[in-house]
Amino acid sequence: MVWYGQSLLFYSLCLFFYPTMVFSQLSSTQRDAMVSLYESLNGTSVPWDINKQPNPCSWKGISCDSTSSSITGISLSGFSLSSFDFLPIVCKIDSLQMLDVSNNRLSTILAEFIRDCGRIDGLKLLKFSNNRLVGHLPKFDGFVGLEFLDLSHNSFEGNISLELEGLIGLKSLNLSVNLFNGSLPIGNSKVLEELQVSRNRFDGRIPEEIVDYRNLRLIDLSQNNLVGSVPDKIGELSKLEVLILFSNKLSGEIPKSLSNITTLSRLVARQNQFVDAIPSGITKYLKNLDLSYNNFSGSIPSDFLSPPNLQTMDLSHNMLNGSIPTNKSGSLIRLRLGSNQLGGKIPASFAELQNLMYLELENNNFTGTIPPELDSCHSLALLDLSQNRLTGPLPGELGNLKSLQVLKLQFNHLSGEIPVEITQLSSLLILNISWNSLSGSIPPSISNLHNLAHINLQGNFLSGSIPDSIVTMTTLLELQLGKNQLSGYIPWMPPNLQIVLNLSSNLFEGPIPKNLGGLDRLEVLDLSNNNFSGEIPKFLTGLPSLTGLILANNSLSGVIPIFKPWVELEYGGNEGLNKARESNTPHASEEGTPMKVNMPILIAALLLFLFLSFICLGSRHNCILTKNKLVILI
Repeated sequence: MVWYGQSLLFYSLCLFFYPTMVFSQLSSTQRDAMVSLYESLNGTSVPWDINKQPNPCSWKGISCDSTSSSITGISLSGFSLSSFDFLPIVCKIDSLQMLDVSNNRLSTILAEFIRDCGRIDGLKLLKFSNNRLVGHLPKFDGFVGLEFLDLSHNSFEGNISLELEGLIGLKSLNLSVNLFNGSLPIGNSKVLEELQVSRNRFDGRIPEEIVDYRNLRLIDLSQNNLVGSVPDKIGELSKLEVLILFSNKLSGEIPKSLSNITTLSRLVARQNQFVDAIPSGITKYLKNLDLSYNNFSGSIPSDFLSPPNLQTMDLSHNMLNGSIPTNKSGSLIRLRLGSNQLGGKIPASFAELQNLMYLELENNNFTGTIPPELDSCHSLALLDLSQNRLTGPLPGELGNLKSLQVLKLQFNHLSGEIPVEITQLSSLLILNISWNSLSGSIPPSISNLHNLAHINLQGNFLSGSIPDSIVTMTTLLELQLGKNQLSGYIPWMPPNLQIVLNLSSNLFEGPIPKNLGGLDRLEVLDLSNNNFSGEIPKFLTGLPSLTGLILANNSLSGVIPIFKPWVELEYGGNEGLNKARESNTPHASEEGTPMKVNMPILIAALLLFLFLSFICLGSRHNCILTKNKLVILI
């Protein structure tokens, strides 16, 4: 954010950085007011001690003017104050220029405070941010000298109409992070330099009248419900430095007139509904541009990436086509063009960008090979070329990118072996070259990647065994090796594996190895679609963090052991497995344990007993019921 510069900085420095000046004499009115303020705040966390420091000008957060022997600033920020009774007392100090009560627990601004402090003509800064203020915004009557008003990060609600109309000298207005709705408030101050109303519920259009406020340097309207187009005349705001519009419902085109603002350094308009082509020239003076998550179409203008001041560019998640412009600014730090319809080859001219740290070209239609010249981008920390149509080998030259932390090349058509040079990327945290056509073995030197947390090599044609050295990769949290042609024994795994160990769809065989029993942090183990045999080992039931065990389509046999109730077990496609799992209930024994009763036999016996009883009762025969049988005496 751009803050109104010199004046606000002056007040802040006076309060927090300048040495506190102790004065021998304050007016009796001010001294009495400060004593009352002290008594009102007594018992709170405000660290004032009138006995040790009788002069209020020496108290923390109090600034005074040496020439007039008067108090000019009070900061009570960050003391968890919830009672607002002290606020009217502050208004008795008629020399006050700054009041900061931010980062507390205040719930209301008293009408008495508005009435009394509104009469202090010299009051320039009022900061109530990060409190618990609720209800509607009070009407700020008076306050003719107020230049900075910060009410952000509260819970104010409702429309704003006349509440700010009297603040004709306001230079900075911050209402961000509240619950306001209705039309955008601008107020009557034609000297306004900063307008911040982000994270509210304002709706409607951006008023055309905003272009009449020619001193505006910062406009932040983000995260509201604004609709319609950006006023075409916005380019007349010749002092504008920052324009933030993201997360609204704005539509139409980006005004070409923005290219006329020589001071504009940052434009953020992502997550809207802008359409059509991006106008050329709007990056002429920019340092940062973000137009991602819109509906822009057409090609990237040829001059779009070349302005010398341009540092970050995000055009991702649009419908742009064509190729990447050849000319690019040497100042570029981040370039995001992912999730478009761009094509052609990735230009070798990226090698000229010595400051480039993030290059994201994923989910496009780029073809050809990965330019080995990228190894000249020595500052590169993230390279994402995934989900394209790239072919050819993985260049070993990428091993020269010593600052690289993330390498994503998945879902391409890369072929050949994994070059050992890749294992020289000592800063690498994420390596994803899955779903390509890579062959050969996993280089044993992969264990040189001591910072690696995520490895994804699945969906290739890798063969051979898993290197024994992998156990030394103690930072590894995820290992994805599924859908390859790996075989041999499974070595000891890194003990900190946590997210998943995926060895599915390979050529592993024999018993499930006991060394997997040491993976106490592992959440998902996938051994499906191999040729594992023997029983499901019971040590798997003791893995404390396991939530998913996938054993489908192997040659396992025996009884399925009992797992914890939260473990999702998949075991289909193992013909030798006994589908009736072990029971926690003990098997019935001959004594002391009830036996299962065959209901048809029980019913038949009961019917026989009734039949014989009927014979006995319906005849003159004598019947004797013994321990085991009914005897009929003829």
